[in-house]
Amino acid sequence: MADNSKQALQALADTRFTTYWLDSLEAVDDEPYLEHDLACDLLIVGGGFCGLWAAIQAKQQSPSRDVVLIEANSVANGASGRPAAIMSTSVMHGIDNTERIFPEDVAELERLGRENMDGFKQTIEDYQIDCDIEWGGEMKVAIGEAGLPKIEEEYQLYLKYGHDAISLDQAGVQAEINSPIFCGGAWCRQRSGTVHPGKLVRGLKRAALELGVQVYENTPHQTNRRKASRILVETPRATIMARKVLLATNAWAAGHRHISRRVAAIRDRIVVTEPLSDAQMQKIGWQHRQGVYDTRTQLNYMRLTADNRILFGGRLGYFFGNNTDPTHDRTPQPYLRLVGSFYRTFPQLADEIRFSHAWSGPIGLTTRMAVHYQKYHGGDMVYAGGYSGFGVTATRFGARIGLAILDQRDIPEIHMQFAQTLPNYIPPEPFRWLGAQVTMYALDTLDEKGGWRKHWVSMVQKMGFPITL
Repeated sequence: MADNSKQALQALADTRFTTYWLDSLEAVDDEPYLEHDLACDLLIVGGGFCGLWAAIQAKQQSPSRDVVLIEANSVANGASGRPAAIMSTSVMHGIDNTERIFPEDVAELERLGRENMDGFKQTIEDYQIDCDIEWGGEMKVAIGEAGLPKIEEEYQLYLKYGHDAISLDQAGVQAEINSPIFCGGAWCRQRSGTVHPGKLVRGLKRAALELGVQVYENTPHQTNRRKASRILVETPRATIMARKVLLATNAWAAGHRHISRRVAAIRDRIVVTEPLSDAQMQKIGWQHRQGVYDTRTQLNYMRLTADNRILFGGRLGYFFGNNTDPTHDRTPQPYLRLVGSFYRTFPQLADEIRFSHAWSGPIGLTTRMAVHYQKYHGGDMVYAGGYSGFGVTATRFGARIGLAILDQRDIPEIHMQFAQTLPNYIPPEPFRWLGAQVTMYALDTLDEKGGWRKHWVSMVQKMGFPITL
């Protein structure tokens, strides 16, 4: 890293430390904040993907249902405005993770994932949501020959569970994306790709409003308690009496102290280049515009935007006490290693590329790395969360099942293991912070130095944290 840190600093000299997705959109007015008491059938807390998908599906299932959604800030202010937005059919953070946690249900979960993606696409079309959607597929690439066994495993999993996938050797993968460190790839070509998450969130909000959902922004949930047969939720200026409540926020803001015992705010970091010229695009190829993730221990992922910027992400981190807005992550230093990884991936661009945006944000990491549900107030309040990846599409599935659990609708999915079980507890502070620091250092240096790092990472994974998936 020392060799290119100066170059990386120069490339980050004019970077805006904010999410490109929202920064690239014109400002819009928020919906009014709630300033009068009201009652409703269903209250959804959280205006991100999960909350908006829940609101839309609740009204589609029952148009007469009185649905209210409150958001603490502006819609998409949290995780939904920050992701790489690589779309996948997986609803459990990848087939390999699904086999790890629910080996008996993989085939059905993969079927449900394809069904979920079809519903996702149908909603985009029905409500004419312009969100730069591209169906180029998703591709896992091997970094060096050491990554080839993982690629073969991924390819066989795709075939086993009915996906349209091809295996690429070194020449094949480099013909798709010209990186000298890519030695092979598994490309799933259907029902996956990329999307502009900021445009998608705005489109989903518009759809929810058109369906009759009452949306109140800048209205944070403060407390909740049962009052007779309803849940009383307090906000700064008004109260809401709801028959049912779906908590669709990150665990550190979800409204119950027990939730964060199973969820940690692990930070993920992203950089985005300035738009590439035609000549630069010719240097890298990427004509099919796949969403890509690799086999590095500190996994990197990458994609193109509609105006041909490269988004490049990875570099996990953790701040004490689930700090979700550290000042440190609005400076160049945390992104230097990530830029170094970009240079190794695309050395043909290293001397001529600058980064327009860099940002970080918390991922709700659990030992499951996928959605789970927690019930409160006799089941009339349900938390749905813990998406660690592919949340742009998995949230639609997670919201649908969360509503079924809340409404006690007897559909087959609520009897499956993922809907009936919880991820393991995560140690409290200061042990959480200490463990995270050692683990992040081990991940950063494992590929180069090995040694004790391999044993540490192996131990962490045996504890239930699949940190190298």
